[in-house]
Amino acid sequence: MRYKAELGWPALALLLGSSCARPLPPGRVAEEPELRVGLVVGVPRVVVGGQDRVAAVSEGTPVFTVPRGQTVTVTPDGRGIALNHGGSGGRYESLTFVSLSPGRYVTVEGKPYRGVVEVWNGGGGVTAVNRVRLEDYLLGVVSRELGPRSSGEAAALRAQAVVSRTYALRNRGRSASQGFDLRATVADQAYGGVEAETPEGTAAVHATAGEVLTYGGEPILALFHSTCGYATAVPREVFRTIENHPYLRSVSDRKGAGYYCDISPRFRWRVEWDGDDLIRILRRTVPEVLGIESELVDRIRDLRVVRTGPSGRVTELRIAVGRGEIPVFGPDLRSVLLSPDGSGLLSSAVQFEVQRSGDRVVKVIAAGAGSGHGVGMCQWGAVGRARAGQSYREILAHYYPGAKLERWY
Repeated sequence: MRYKAELGWPALALLLGSSCARPLPPGRVAEEPELRVGLVVGVPRVVVGGQDRVAAVSEGTPVFTVPRGQTVTVTPDGRGIALNHGGSGGRYESLTFVSLSPGRYVTVEGKPYRGVVEVWNGGGGVTAVNRVRLEDYLLGVVSRELGPRSSGEAAALRAQAVVSRTYALRNRGRSASQGFDLRATVADQAYGGVEAETPEGTAAVHATAGEVLTYGGEPILALFHSTCGYATAVPREVFRTIENHPYLRSVSDRKGAGYYCDISPRFRWRVEWDGDDLIRILRRTVPEVLGIESELVDRIRDLRVVRTGPSGRVTELRIAVGRGEIPVFGPDLRSVLLSPDGSGLLSSAVQFEVQRSGDRVVKVIAAGAGSGHGVGMCQWGAVGRARAGQSYREILAHYYPGAKLERWY
């Protein structure tokens, strides 16, 4: 085996073993845990390589080396995977790819990732999972989530680091049935690996190492979003399955005559539909989202808000059609009222102007505030607060009132 000469089997075994720990039980941990991050799930093919030589290991045994500058293409094959490597093929139950050069990383679809990468047949195709230490994972999350920030906005980056660490700890095992903890997308947190790292984000992760927000001795449900618009939401305004928590209250983002998040490009927005566009959209979304037959959307007589939540977000909308009314509740609003371009409403913090001709709606104008679900930390508000001189501790205390900041490992 070439590995034994290139790295030495004991060293390779130690490297693999250091990343093989399964998620620990909830509660305070003795050392930094590992995460399993689903990079791609159930795709037809995955291309794996490295910035330098990469070892491919099957069931604890090294099977081949991927030289620098080369890649392997992995495809599903029965219940296992098949790959094309150096003009020859092979079939395996699964493979683990490990970089053989310190400071050089395994790549998936050309993007480098710290830790190791496991590939197997799952989710209806090929699944690639990055096993990585939590703090290394955060290096690829903080600046991807908050965007490139200046040194004067370091407090916002530190707040994001704490929130993202808390979210990851709280949600370890979230997708365990699929073989990983979290996805690398906004379904959990945006994770870009090494390419997403920045000096400012790295400094924020290091400065807050191990710090977590807790309530009742456990990591909180650390939800966050882009722009609250004026105030944050409580979970039941926008989610069907997430309960309210004492630390996820509606809090104002006001500062003097303005708002901390008014620097966001999505602080205020506007969408317009003519009557025919709205009927066309609703005939598609009402069956998909609400399970109501599209034939009921024969015409639109009215559209009105009948209930709002503690933050002022719409929690119930009524759409009057030819034979009655269709209720749309807060968790479904953004998926039912798609914009004419097919995108969802940016938030449920919205007011409507309805124009009619006789008993038909001919135009609807939505004037909205903010972007995202609105619960927890407002990311643009955190940036505004950092610019105003607030510390990351002050930012976190505002958006998660009653939560405790403590060192978790």
